[in-house]
Amino acid sequence: MSEIAEHAWQYVRLMRLDRPIGWLLLMWPTLWALWIAGDGRPDPYLVVIFIAGVIVMRAAGCIVNDYADRDFDPHVERTRDRPLASRAVSTTEAWVLFVVLGLVAVWLVLQLNRLTILLSLAALFIAVTYPFMKRITHLPQFYLGIAFSWGIPMAFSAHLESVPATAWWLLAANLCWTVAYDTLYAMSDRPDDLKVGIKSTAVLFGRHDLLLVSAFYAAFLALLYYTGGRAGLGGYFHLGLVTAAGIAALLVFQCRTRERMTCFRAFVNNSWIGGVVFAGIVLDFLA
Repeated sequence: MSEIAEHAWQYVRLMRLDRPIGWLLLMWPTLWALWIAGDGRPDPYLVVIFIAGVIVMRAAGCIVNDYADRDFDPHVERTRDRPLASRAVSTTEAWVLFVVLGLVAVWLVLQLNRLTILLSLAALFIAVTYPFMKRITHLPQFYLGIAFSWGIPMAFSAHLESVPATAWWLLAANLCWTVAYDTLYAMSDRPDDLKVGIKSTAVLFGRHDLLLVSAFYAAFLALLYYTGGRAGLGGYFHLGLVTAAGIAALLVFQCRTRERMTCFRAFVNNSWIGGVVFAGIVLDFLA
């Protein structure tokens, strides 16, 4: 690989484009919202705009996160080779790339209505401030839950020019799901986080970690069931929830050893939960 190609690859890694799990977990709840808000027939143009926005904002968020953690990541086994931590990419390069992504995100959101543009300002604030939450609270996973759920009210406002109660119930459900899967993610880093003083729900929950992860999965599914009822969803949606519950139970069971890579793989496999819920929503509207 040439030097130019190698450096370009470091940019790809900085934006995590080589690891799609981040934008997939952000995309699924956004798609749930688009389909529900669009009564099963979302505007294709909005779907394209939101998917592009998810990928761009996730990439920008990763740059901010790695900048904030550039002095911590070298001490964490899983993150020590990240481009900023390893100095493969300079901080100046990272900020230039962030500005470019930000301009793309601005262009995308300007295609939407006024309310959605206003909501996007809150999304930007949340995305930029999230990486610093792990310094000041053991609950950064809750803040991430808001960040990863904010596409929901934006999707409803883009379709309806309002944000009904159903959107906020769906946001609450997704927040619980985010806390569950990001706690599993944090469990894979817990030994290193304890050494360097990084805070997380995995550290806070301690030996009760899997019990509380299970509780957040249960709250997620209960809130999703309630939200589906408000939206008039039925059999296929409920089948999707049952399947999601089975996957969640399996992931918690697999993590009983608390082994690093097992917890990390469980985090990654949460994308299947988002996918089966989305499939249930789509099939229910088609039925």
